[in-house]
Amino acid sequence: MIGAVAAFCVIIIGLAVAAPVLKPDFLFKRTPPRIAVTAIVDESNDPRGATMAADATGRLTDGFAKIQNISVVAPRATAGVESANAVTAAPDYEIRGELQRGDQSWTLRARILKTGSGEVQAVAAASVSGEEADAQIQQSRLVAGVGHVLARRLNELLEPSATPSANRKASTGGDRVAVEQALASINQTTRERFGAAQTMLQKALDEDPDNVDLAVALASLQMRGIQMVWFSPDEAATVETKANATLERALRAKPNSIPVLEATCRFLSATNHFVESLVTCAKALSFDPWDGSALYLVGLGQMFLGRFDDALATFRQADRYDTPPASRWTWLLGAGVTNLLMERNEDAVSWLQRSIAITPATGRSHLILAAAYQRTGRVAEARAAIEEGLRLRPGTTKLSVWPPRKNMSPIYVVAGDRLVQSMVDAGLPEQ
Repeated sequence: MIGAVAAFCVIIIGLAVAAPVLKPDFLFKRTPPRIAVTAIVDESNDPRGATMAADATGRLTDGFAKIQNISVVAPRATAGVESANAVTAAPDYEIRGELQRGDQSWTLRARILKTGSGEVQAVAAASVSGEEADAQIQQSRLVAGVGHVLARRLNELLEPSATPSANRKASTGGDRVAVEQALASINQTTRERFGAAQTMLQKALDEDPDNVDLAVALASLQMRGIQMVWFSPDEAATVETKANATLERALRAKPNSIPVLEATCRFLSATNHFVESLVTCAKALSFDPWDGSALYLVGLGQMFLGRFDDALATFRQADRYDTPPASRWTWLLGAGVTNLLMERNEDAVSWLQRSIAITPATGRSHLILAAAYQRTGRVAEARAAIEEGLRLRPGTTKLSVWPPRKNMSPIYVVAGDRLVQSMVDAGLPEQ
C-alpha cells in the first residue's frame, strides 16, 4: 500500500515538473470553441430579402461547419425558455448579420461577438450588384465576402502569434498594417509594385526581426515573384532557401495559421512540389473554406498534374467566391490557361480578358491571350498582344516564357508545348 502511494506521488510530482513545458491539451483535453451562426436579419424591404437572408444563413453556417478546429452549434434559446443545460451549451462566439438592399446592390454585414461580454471580435461587409441575374452567384459572393474575413479573424484569435520578440508591436496591429499595405500595393500586380511591397515588408521585418507573421508574409510575397519570374536564377535560389527555413519555423510555431499554410502552399507550388502543395492548401481551406488564394493554388497543382477538368472546376469555384480582391485576377488567368490547354480557345479569351482588365501589367497574361487570339483567327490582335507582353516583359522568348517542368505531368507538358507554339506563331521570339 505504501509503495503504491509513493508511486502515485512520484507520478504527480513528475507531472507537476513537466507541466510548464507541456501544452495544456496534454493534461486536459480542450474542447473546440463553439460558434453559433444566428439567423441573418432581413433589412432589405425587398420581396426577395427574406429568402436571400435565409439562404445566406444556411451557406454561412455550412461554411463555418467545415472549419476543423471549431464546432458550430445551434443559437442559444431566447430568455425565459432556456433549458437546464443552457449554460454548458452556450457558444463561445456568435455570428450575427444583416442583409440590406440599396439602389444598385445587396449588402451583407456580419460580425463575430464574444458570448457573454458582447465584445465585437471582427466586422465584415460584402456587396454584390443588384443587377446580377444569378441569385446563386449573389448569395455565394455575399457569404464568401464576409465568411472569408470572419474565418481569418477567428483563426487569428485561435492561433495567437508565438513571436517572442520584445519589440513586437501591440497585439497584431503593427504587422497587420504592414501586411495589408503590402497586399494593397500589389492589387494590380506589376514588377514595380512587387518591389515596393517587398521593400515595405522587409523594412517592417528589419524593425522586428523575430516577427513570424511578417517573415511569413515576406516569404509568401517572394514566392509570387518566383512564380512571375521576377527574380534572376541566382536570386530565386537564395529566396527559396531563406523562405523554406522561414516557413519550417513558422509551421512549428503556428501549425494551424492560415497565412502560414497559404505561404507554405505557395512555396511548394512555386518549387514544383505539386502533390504536397495540394495537401497543404487543403489544410488551409479547412480553416477558411472561402480562401480564393488557396483555391487558385489548388487549381494550379491540378493543372500541372494534368487534371484539367478538376483545375477548371477549382478556378470556377474561386470565381464564385471572388475573394480576396488582391488575388481576383489569378483564378481568372488560371481558368483562361486551363481552357487553352483543353483547346477551348473561345472560352479562354473571355477569362483572360477579365483577368487583364483587373491586372493589366504582368505581361505574361498578354502573351497567353495572344495564343488564344492566334488560335481563334484574330491574328492582328494576337500580334498586338505579343507586342504588349514583350513591352511589359522585355527579353521574353519561347525558352523563358514557361515555368520549369520538374514534376509536371506529361499530359500538361504536351499541352503546354502546344500553347507556347501558339505564342510563337503569334510573334513570340524563339530565342
